[in-house]
Amino acid sequence: MSANSYHDEEVLGKAYDARLMRRLLTYVRPYRLSIIVSVILLIGGSALQLLLPVMVQIGIDKYVMTKDIAGLGRIALFSAGILFASFILSYLQMFITMYIGQKVQYDIRMQIFSHLQRLHLGFFDKNPVGRLVTRVTNDVTVLDELFSSGLVSVFGDILTLIGIVIALLYYNWKLALVTFAVLPILIIATAIFRRKVREIYREVRTRLARLNAFTQEHVTGMTVIQLFTREKEIHDKFSGINADLRGAHLRSIYYYAVFYPAVEIISAVSLALLLYYGGFQIAAAALTFGELVAFIQLVQRFYHPIRDLSEKYNILQSSMAASERIFGLLDTQPEIAEPTAASAAPSRGGSIEFENVWFAYNGNDHVLRNVSFTVEPGEKVAIVGATGAGKTSLISLLFRFYDYQKGSIRLDGVELKAMSAEDIRRRMALVLQDVFIFSGDYAGNIRLGNKNISDDDIIAALKKVNLYDFVVESEGGLQAEVKERGATLSTGQKQLLSFARALAFDPSILVLDEATSSVDTATERMIQKALDNLLENRTAIIIAHRLSTIEKADKIIVLHNGEVREMGRHKELLQRQGIYHRLYQMQFKQDELKAVG
Repeated sequence: MSANSYHDEEVLGKAYDARLMRRLLTYVRPYRLSIIVSVILLIGGSALQLLLPVMVQIGIDKYVMTKDIAGLGRIALFSAGILFASFILSYLQMFITMYIGQKVQYDIRMQIFSHLQRLHLGFFDKNPVGRLVTRVTNDVTVLDELFSSGLVSVFGDILTLIGIVIALLYYNWKLALVTFAVLPILIIATAIFRRKVREIYREVRTRLARLNAFTQEHVTGMTVIQLFTREKEIHDKFSGINADLRGAHLRSIYYYAVFYPAVEIISAVSLALLLYYGGFQIAAAALTFGELVAFIQLVQRFYHPIRDLSEKYNILQSSMAASERIFGLLDTQPEIAEPTAASAAPSRGGSIEFENVWFAYNGNDHVLRNVSFTVEPGEKVAIVGATGAGKTSLISLLFRFYDYQKGSIRLDGVELKAMSAEDIRRRMALVLQDVFIFSGDYAGNIRLGNKNISDDDIIAALKKVNLYDFVVESEGGLQAEVKERGATLSTGQKQLLSFARALAFDPSILVLDEATSSVDTATERMIQKALDNLLENRTAIIIAHRLSTIEKADKIIVLHNGEVREMGRHKELLQRQGIYHRLYQMQFKQDELKAVG
């Protein structure tokens, strides 16, 4: 997959898709009563708007022409009442539709975020974060426009258009035909506009998603960019992507700048024809002056919904594109399927059995081959091997982040695939080398929203990992602010915080994946001192590059090219003079060189 295809959006589908629209309307069903009220208000407002030209006609023909000042005052007052009533109805209708749009937007965002939490990790390997953020933010906002200013308004514009056509024909069908004479030109202009706008909108969405993904990726990696002084190169790349987005927007503006004046010109031509023909009608006494003025006002209103419908087409186009991408995400099923009837959760034991396990991320390129071993409850097992041996993949299978293709993994005698992911992960805790710290406070980062973990539990965990004094001395204690990704914490402090997080959840199995490889010697010594207490009465699987940290393990499993090649205690493996011995010797020499250096 190329960098561009990784960041690009999918190709858009049809401008209108009835299947997608039916699915979108399911989000409105809970608010159908509000929709009905909004439509009634809209119909009432449209009817009142059509009454105003009638009032003008009556005022001119009945009161102005007869110089009835009192009658003219009454009609003016009545027209003001219509305007006020129209304002109230429009206000209520707009408030209700905006309310519906916000509620639907909230529901869709919650559904997307909830779905993202259930997806397998492989999905996030293939989809850039910027694209997923676009789904939750930009695409949902586009749908908000459809529900809050598009769905009901389109219905209102169509009703208004029909009402005006009927009124025009009722007043004078000959003048109406003169007005409609320019419609073929308007239809052609609208068709061209729709086609061009759809093409440009595709470009805008594609370039926007690429910009979001690029920004997210390079802001996250800013440390590396500044470390290698690549600011200018990255700036130039961003400038190019940003320029593409600007160009697409400018082309969109061009078509709008052409279309709307074109509609105004067509409207002006229609009005000129109307005045010309209407003058002859008045001279022939076939039309009153008031009727002509009312007719002109109706014609002017006739073009407003046409312009609005053109704008609504743009909203519809963008909504179809956004909904297609949102539903594509929502329809993505997790590769890790939950069992239809999950087996009863085993009692708190801590035994793990791998039996002839084969696993590949893609196709038949297996990273684990025929792996078999057993971990007894309370046993401390270390897994070692060169980079790429399959250590982390093995742990990913144990937590069921991925599914193995062949073989069996059992947790306390129960097949892993027969258990729910929640049951599996509730019994285990994983401490990674790269610790992720959320913005918030210390208590929140340890509790992670679990209300069953009290402040006393957090304090006990902090004491066990020797981080209590540091947290207590911080201004605010457990509620002290923690910056995004732990920006104000050292690597060692973040690592200790992750230990406290794992302990607070009181797992029966503790997995340490290179948990001490990125800390200094003093911090590592502090962690090692706490490990004896941490691992008491727990099964432990320890992955470590520093072999000195696992010499006391009950069992050491040596992985090589995805296979278990050796198994035993530290001294036994050294005596065999095999892979473990070579790894130990290489690391011993590296430590000697560091000491000399």
